Amino acid sequence: MSVLRPLDRLPGLNTATILLVGTEDALLQQLADSMLKEDCTSELKVHLARSLPLPCSVNRPRIDLIVFVVNLHSKHSLQSVEESLCHLDAAFFLGKVAFLATGAGRDSHCSIHRNTVVKLAHTYRSPLLFCDLEIEDFRAAMAQRLVRLLQICAGHVPGVSALNLLSLLRGSENPSLEDL
Repeated sequence: MSVLRPLDRLPGLNTATILLVGTEDALLQQLADSMLKEDCTSELKVHLARSLPLPCSVNRPRIDLIVFVVNLHSKHSLQSVEESLCHLDAAFFLGKVAFLATGAGRDSHCSIHRNTVVKLAHTYRSPLLFCDLEIEDFRAAMAQRLVRLLQICAGHVPGVSALNLLSLLRGSENPSLEDL
């Protein structure tokens, strides 16, 4: 068990691999199933993990995108994601990591404030997506979005790289006072 590096494996031919990391097994599996239903020109591989580090495996494919899923109803979910982040090489944060916050639709039941997750994503300079994965239509839309993001991160979209996409996503945000 060691630090996960983005280029420690050779890429598979026309293959895109995503790793969904989170403590909500059922929601992750439903999201993975929705992603596999999407029309994709690449062979799509979805792996699930409760936390990092991953066990050392010779058969593990190269991971093109890691999505950390934080359930706003569970402090354990946030804690697990925070602990997992230290097992990633810094090069992953150059466009190959995203955060997904789920459960924001029911604000009264949230045990984690949205700003906590916003600050986490801002700290790691990674995109943050909000989606209530328990609602099938929202989950399907998020699956479509993640598949497109994965294709870009895997290098299967001509003219757009993961780093380029990251700069476009960062450019659309309002600058904070500390960035000025």
